[in-house]
Amino acid sequence: MMRFLLLLLLPLAVLAQAPPASITDAKARSLYEKAQSLYYRDRQPQQALVVWQQLTDKFPDLGEPYLRKASLQLTLGDRAAALASYKLGLSKLPVEASRAADYLILGRLAADVGDYATMRLAYSNYLQTKPNSPVQVANAQLQLQNCDFAAQAMAQPTGPAPARLPAPLNQFRDQYFPVLTADSRFLLFTVRRNPERRGQENEDVLLSAAAPDGSFGVPQSISAVINSRDNEGAATISGDGKTLVFTGCDRPGGVGSCDLYLSHRRGSQWTAPRNLGQLVNSKQWDSQPSLSADGRTLYFASNRGGGQGGYDLYVTRLGADGSWGPARNLGPTLNTSRDDLGPFIHASGSTLYFSTNGRVGLGGYDMFRAELDEQGQWAAPRNLGFPLNTFADEVSLFITSDNQRLYCTRTEPPQPTDPPGLPPAIRLYGAAVPAGARARETSTYAQGRVLDAVTKKPLEAVVQIFDLATNALVQQVYSDPETGEYTAVLNEGRAYAMYATAPGHLLKSLSFDYSVPQKFDPLTLDLYLDPAQAGRSAVLNNLFFDSNQATLKPRSRTELDRLVEFLRQDPKLRVEVAGHTDNVGTAAANLSLSERRAQAVLAYLSAHGVPPARLRAHGYGAAKPLAANDTDDHRARNRRIELRVL
Repeated sequence: MMRFLLLLLLPLAVLAQAPPASITDAKARSLYEKAQSLYYRDRQPQQALVVWQQLTDKFPDLGEPYLRKASLQLTLGDRAAALASYKLGLSKLPVEASRAADYLILGRLAADVGDYATMRLAYSNYLQTKPNSPVQVANAQLQLQNCDFAAQAMAQPTGPAPARLPAPLNQFRDQYFPVLTADSRFLLFTVRRNPERRGQENEDVLLSAAAPDGSFGVPQSISAVINSRDNEGAATISGDGKTLVFTGCDRPGGVGSCDLYLSHRRGSQWTAPRNLGQLVNSKQWDSQPSLSADGRTLYFASNRGGGQGGYDLYVTRLGADGSWGPARNLGPTLNTSRDDLGPFIHASGSTLYFSTNGRVGLGGYDMFRAELDEQGQWAAPRNLGFPLNTFADEVSLFITSDNQRLYCTRTEPPQPTDPPGLPPAIRLYGAAVPAGARARETSTYAQGRVLDAVTKKPLEAVVQIFDLATNALVQQVYSDPETGEYTAVLNEGRAYAMYATAPGHLLKSLSFDYSVPQKFDPLTLDLYLDPAQAGRSAVLNNLFFDSNQATLKPRSRTELDRLVEFLRQDPKLRVEVAGHTDNVGTAAANLSLSERRAQAVLAYLSAHGVPPARLRAHGYGAAKPLAANDTDDHRARNRRIELRVL
């Protein structure tokens, strides 16, 4: 959303009145009346402007003519000239209540170009007039705070200024809301074609693939199924690139003026877009979506009623039944009484970025960041500072999962060759992420295919990530039914259990421990699922015991609960819980330990509803190693619990 200029023009009857009494010179009064007549009677604004210029040139000490000239310049779209004229005119006149509207216009024009000194003077003078508009008084006070904040922020830049992204990007006049997949292989953004044709613009969603060197290729339409003759506005994509949410306005069957639509990718094809319905969309404007990495949580902006005021931020979540729940306002910690827009949830899920003009910043819309605390509440937002924020509007921001690169949009002034009245162009920019702007948690990803261990054919599987410290499901994605491809996000500083399940196959269990500092690079990991057939087995990698003990540690609960769920889904399946050890110690001690550990797992399953008749436990000691017992890593592999189909 671009900043709207506050046009506080006086009624025609007032503007066309006789020269003010303060203009006593006959020649000046004659020119004043001539300029008024040319504009209001003859409808010749350019000729009127020439006369106003003559008047200010010949009588430079008169303030009123500058204001009349400024008003006309503003009407004609020359805001730079209007700023200069308002500034000169008001400097020659005393501060009085009749000038209140002029001070507001001057303040707005100065804010549009970052002239903080003029902006400060204009709003200070406005407040001196003792206005009786609480809304405008509050705005003036905020703008004065912005002047103070801007001075401090610009004196302490947080990092390099974003730079315009090179060709073949930015080949359109307007492109905005850039987002990337978790692996940064694809850049998604919206373009507006024909911006000079007001009311006939066409928005489309484009996709640009990254080359090995990190550069982006020629943008292509994401799909003919998605893009149409209608406008496909701001869009977002899940970390694995398989779930798309975009904005569609004034469509048949829509809920409101602009709605959110959903599409899924299967192989290389996208499904027909589906309106997210009345639990998510409202009768008003719903747009600027941002999906969590797993595509199961959606943030967006809306101007529906019942919020904090203006545009607010909302969230909705995908339920276990596959339907989206009611949209929920994010509340006064994040939303203000003014406009809050452009939400972006980082791949880690712990940091939310958004734009607002309702908080102290550098003027207009600034980007802020907020962190999710351990209780699931958003902390107070913090301004990202200069130069990520400037006097212009900053509404769009994306930070890569590894916290290294950011992408945003910037407005660029019209060129001399542009049609008159064309708004500033919108371009894609990028930069390294300043330390203070990074998400609280850095993310990486595991990526590969889910395949049948026997046929090596792709499987459509559910891939779940659990936090072992909290036993919380933090991500759930699906592998592609045609290719088996999946992408799952992992956060630094956490220990995870990862599970892949598909009908007719054994549970696949993996463990990732990033709770201690280590190499945190993306993982390429194909997952082979064994058929749930007699004799087949799966290692359970997230069951934990103290050395030489058979008591399950608390963080084993994640795995145990997944086992219970897995066995409930196939009530005919009979399994053996098999315990194994390394060769350290006596054979008798190892056999006993493996048996007791297997029995501990069986006891948990039985206590949680799995019929004992479907289970048996057996200890094998060190008799069936997976690797030679010659290193610590090999011995750790041999100490395990397996689930074997009977």
